[in-house]
This record gives sequence, C-alpha cells and structure tokens, in this order.
Amino acid sequence: MAYVQSTPYKPPLPNPSTWNQPLRQQQHCSFRPPPTERVSKKRDKEKKTAIIDPMAASKEGVISNKQVLLKYYVTGFPKESDMQLITATTKLKLPEGSMGVLVKNLYLSCDPYTRFRMTKPEPGAGYVDSFKPGSPIGGYGVAKVLESGDPKFKPGDFIWGMTGWEEYSVITATESLFKIQHTDVPLSYYTGILGMPGITAYAGFYEVCNPKKGETVFVSAASGAVGQLVGQFAKLLGCYVVGSAGSKEKVDLLNNKLGFDNAFNYKEEPDLDAALKRPVDIYFPEGIDIYFENVGGKMLDAVLQNMRVNGRIAVCGMISQYTLDQREGCHNLIYLVSKQVRMQGFTVLSYYHLYGKFLEMVLPAIKEGKITYVEDVVEGLESAPAALVGLFAGRNVGKQVVAVSRE
Repeated sequence: MAYVQSTPYKPPLPNPSTWNQPLRQQQHCSFRPPPTERVSKKRDKEKKTAIIDPMAASKEGVISNKQVLLKYYVTGFPKESDMQLITATTKLKLPEGSMGVLVKNLYLSCDPYTRFRMTKPEPGAGYVDSFKPGSPIGGYGVAKVLESGDPKFKPGDFIWGMTGWEEYSVITATESLFKIQHTDVPLSYYTGILGMPGITAYAGFYEVCNPKKGETVFVSAASGAVGQLVGQFAKLLGCYVVGSAGSKEKVDLLNNKLGFDNAFNYKEEPDLDAALKRPVDIYFPEGIDIYFENVGGKMLDAVLQNMRVNGRIAVCGMISQYTLDQREGCHNLIYLVSKQVRMQGFTVLSYYHLYGKFLEMVLPAIKEGKITYVEDVVEGLESAPAALVGLFAGRNVGKQVVAVSRE
C-alpha cells in the first residue's frame, strides 16, 4: 500500500474545514441531472456499502490490493509498458499512531501533468515530485474513508485529493484532502468539474484572465477537462468563444453540446495563423482578447500574431511539449511588447483558497443545466495505463476517468 505524500510546493492555505461548508438554501434543491455526456460501459451508480467487506479480508485483516506501478522512467510518449499492474496484499488498518487516513479508492483522474512525474527528476525542473520506479503512480482521485487518525475525517466520509493508483491507500498528507459535502451529484465529478480541473478552469479564467462581457476568447484543447469548462464559463459571462480540438467528434462536441460559438480541428489546418483570422468562418477576424493556453508550440505562435492590444494569455499547460526531448521555442514573443499582451503562467496550487467560492458558482450551474460536463469513463484499475496513454494520443472525449470501484 502506498503512503501518499503531498507535492513539495505547499502554498499557505486556509482551514480546509471551511472549504466545503454547506451552501446557501438554493444549493439544496433536488438534483436534476444536467445534460451530461458520459462515455462509459456502465451507468454511474452511487451505492452505500459496508466500510470494509468482511468477505474480502482474511481473518488477519489482510486483503489483496491491485496497484499500477511506474516500471521505468519515461522518455517521449508514455507507453503502457512503462507501467505495471500487480496484485499486492495489505492490512486494512492504519499504522499505530498514524494521523493519516485509510481509504478505498473509487475514481482516479488521468491528467496531462502526470507525464512530468514519470520523468527522472531534475533539480528545479518542475513543481511536483517524480514517481519512483517500482512504486505506485499517484494522482487526484475520489475515495471513501475506511479508518482515520485525523479528526477532520471519519469512516464513511467521501474525500477527493491526492491518492494512489491502487485499490486501497494510506494518505498521510491529509491537509491536501477535501471532504465531499455535496453527494447529490455523481462522485466522479470530483475528479473533474468539482475537483482540480474545475478550480483550475475557474481560477485561470476569472483570476488570471480578468474577463469582460463581450470579449473574444480562444481555448485550445477545448474538449478536455479544463478547456470545456473555460469555454462554458466564458459563454455564461457573455463572451464570444472559439475552441480547437483534435478530431471531428470533439469539434462536434464543442459546437453542439458545450455551446461554443465555433470550433475547428487543428489537425486539418496547415496554417494556424490563417485559420484564426479566416473571416469566412468568423473565428477571430478582429483578433483575440483572451487565450486560454493548454497546447503550446505552433498554436501559441499563431495565437500571439492574432492577439488584440491589451490581450491576456493564461498559460495552464502545454501538452504538445510534454513528450518532446527537445522542446520547441516560441518565435512570436515580440507581439507581447507591440500589442501590450500580458501572458501569465499559473498552477492550481495557488488558488485552492477559492474552492468554496468556486462551488457556490458551479454547483447551481450544474444542477440548473447551465453547464454541461463530459466524462470519458473506463472501468477497472487495469484500464488505467491505457487510459493515460490515450490521453496523449487524443483518444479521450471529455474528462478521462478510471472507475476503480463504484461505491
């Protein structure tokens, strides 16, 4: 069983017990399912079960525990062979004196930043620790507390935060965990729209971009977990929104399900600069006020040429660069000067203090059907390696989630 630690960078955070306080009266209306598209073999069923299945554990309290390990440090695109599924054994009991929590993992999140953690560590190269070969991969997930040494959590609580890619985990860095107060939405949502990707989209758009009604917004990788939410936040504010994606299916999703004003398949555009200013498609003939950057490389170069004066660029990620041994340079940075554009990188770690404010906005929007959320759910821990690899190949449609157990 992995002992899940937090990342080395820990910004000062307020009392976690205040982040998920019950919301105002309007939040407690009965849940009406939003227009959600889910790619899954089974419907998401939330069932209350015993905290520990007595039939699964032996008399000594030892139980099998499937784990996905990092086999080798990764270069280039991750491969399934870089990971290994094993069945270990563990005791369903916290170590004596532990202040951590023992959890059963329910849903795991596949995220692009995981690729950073699969690389041999280099001093100052990243904001998260690398995994060690032979140890479980980790990431954000949703879990059920089985035993707790932390008074903030009790058996039966649902939590989201950093956990291991395994069936059971002991989480010692409990300050990084959020107790789930609102269970009238699918628990898997806390890997995405109500979890790290959701607060990332919220902070990046509202805090970094400082948007105004009527502005033009471009979102790259727009069908992903963060991009789909940024686009919808922008539409709720009254902006004109265009997104790019890597397949016809994803473009159709942006146009027909997620409410974007327009979208295009970047793989079919040999000249991205021309595509962005092409008047016949009414993308951005007069330029871009806000660019939410998820891709980098040639896309960023093309966007810089098409920014308007005093435009803003929020750099959330650059997935096109994560698998390159030699990363591409940017050739059009001069436009930051000539057009007085502000480009700012950010990580979600600096914005978790906004989580309560974020929930106050997004929960009613989900329940009222103002925001559509798209998940791509695969079943079983054994599906996790292929799901992560597929993320970098663009095979997922929506937020990539691994359902380990449907409690």
